Amino acid sequence: MTADTAACAGAVTAPARQRSAALFKAADVLAMSIAASLPWSTTAPSIFVGLWLLAVTPTIDWRDYARRLVQPAYALPFVILLLALLGVLWSDGVWVDRLHAVKPVAKLVLIPPLLYHFNRSERGFHVCAAFLVSCALLAVYAWIVLLDPALKLTATASSGVPVKNYIDQSQEFTLCVFALALPALWFWRGGSLIATAACLALIALFVTNMVFVASARTALLCIAVLLLLFAWRHLSRRAALLLFASAAAASALAWTASPYLRHRVTDIAMEYQHGREDISRASTAQRLTYWRKAATAFAEAPLFGHGTGSIKRQFERAASGETSLDAEIVSNPHNQTLHVAVQWGLLGVILLYAMWFAHLRLFTGNSLAAWIGLVVVVQNITSSLVNSHLTDFHEGWIYVLGVGVAGGMVLRTNAGQR
Repeated sequence: MTADTAACAGAVTAPARQRSAALFKAADVLAMSIAASLPWSTTAPSIFVGLWLLAVTPTIDWRDYARRLVQPAYALPFVILLLALLGVLWSDGVWVDRLHAVKPVAKLVLIPPLLYHFNRSERGFHVCAAFLVSCALLAVYAWIVLLDPALKLTATASSGVPVKNYIDQSQEFTLCVFALALPALWFWRGGSLIATAACLALIALFVTNMVFVASARTALLCIAVLLLLFAWRHLSRRAALLLFASAAAASALAWTASPYLRHRVTDIAMEYQHGREDISRASTAQRLTYWRKAATAFAEAPLFGHGTGSIKRQFERAASGETSLDAEIVSNPHNQTLHVAVQWGLLGVILLYAMWFAHLRLFTGNSLAAWIGLVVVVQNITSSLVNSHLTDFHEGWIYVLGVGVAGGMVLRTNAGQR
């Protein structure tokens, strides 16, 4: 009788295990689909995220998952979302703005399940590879549409940008350049010349695209910071000096050879000087104006802010009786710290930086996954100085996916070592 019962139980659990394994593999494939579609679309990644949640939820051991939520890297995204939900109650913005402002924060809570899943999965690098291949195809296509704009998939504001915008494209390419830098170094040190050449060819594809086709000045700032980070983490003093000398020479050559790059950089001063007269060329002056207004709004409610979705309302108040740039009404101050500070005050800023710090701590190791995750976090922190990139759609999802996948791989490696 006991043998019969055990046989029946085995017959029941075998299909259940097969279903769980199939769902687990489907979650991996869907994560690859999110990564591959992110450079090209906004709709497709959103659909794949929903399908990923449906696939991964039945595979989660909820007791184990709940125990992990005490770790800051897991918990802080939920705490920030909770603050955003509570901030709706004291906001002075209209209800549409309040509810709309919750959505950009909500995607952060995908980080914990991604960390948990890729702590168990062996396909984390497949997701990274899917993103890299997709970006490489986009870089090639960008050259094609630069020569023939009629081949664009959608109407974009910049030549050489097939989809979305030049800021998103530059952020993707910068991430790929520095993700490839460490494998290139390892292959070189290991004497694998073909693999080194392949990595360098891909790096050259992305860099030349940013120099001659389309680049965001935010990406140029990120490149400088990440170059310093790479030298500090992975090079000797002599090798770092050689890298900086090579980078300086390459920058001088790019400056000489690319009128586009010179135009992008020299426009900063012109935009600042003439932005108030010509608002169509006021990018630099706009940012300074937004930051000043946001800082004033933060000073009025420094502890808990004006509530979720209140930024537009604060700019409406500041625009009363003003003209030109001072009359502009926006819901994005183009600085992540101020974006948080206006809505949730010092409390929100502390939680934001605590989350960044917790995620930085995930990537203190020397593995490739740790380096990729570190690049993702540092790039987001740097670009968030002049944009609200954590809560923007594209850059925000790069952060969520990058931290979740790379962080899960790092946690898996650490658990194996223990």
